[in-house]
Amino acid sequence: MFSGIIADVGIIKRAEEREGGLRLTLASKVMTLDDVQAGDSIAVNGVCLTAIHIDGHEFSVDVSRETLNCTVGLEQQGSHVNLEKALRLSDRLGGHLVSGHVDGVGEVVAFTDLGESWHLVVRAPLQLAKYIAMKGSITINGVSLTVNQVAGSEFEVNLIPHTLDVTTLNELKAGSRVNLEIDLIARYVERMLTADKT
Repeated sequence: MFSGIIADVGIIKRAEEREGGLRLTLASKVMTLDDVQAGDSIAVNGVCLTAIHIDGHEFSVDVSRETLNCTVGLEQQGSHVNLEKALRLSDRLGGHLVSGHVDGVGEVVAFTDLGESWHLVVRAPLQLAKYIAMKGSITINGVSLTVNQVAGSEFEVNLIPHTLDVTTLNELKAGSRVNLEIDLIARYVERMLTADKT
């Protein structure tokens, strides 16, 4: 589990083709990896991946073709990515409970500078729209955010300067594709409401 509070913006140093997917080598700038072991989970742009090798500030992960088909931002060598280590039970939950299982890919409709903040409008896949609620939580590329408005399949969030300073969201523009994870609570509520109907 994760919180959606990004620990570092890293870079994909190498993306090597492997049968059935890719092996990525990523480098963090400030996030320490001395407490990470092979087999531990690290969220990369909101995608929960398993570290298979750690060397100083670098770590490697294998990404399956299925994961690559369902997400964005994991294939391009040189790309910046949001990084977060898995939560420990003693950690603060500053964002919301995030599984690292991307539900779908959205598209940025608008990204506007308001002066004191930035206004981001994203179009979600239609099948996810019903899970997105005003003042609810959403994860965009691994970043925990609060939804301000919802209209059909589009939703709006406001980003403060700090969020833009410490994540890759400052690289977004209209047409950018982003990884979305809906709030876990919405998923379980739907399951409870529909369990007797199946």
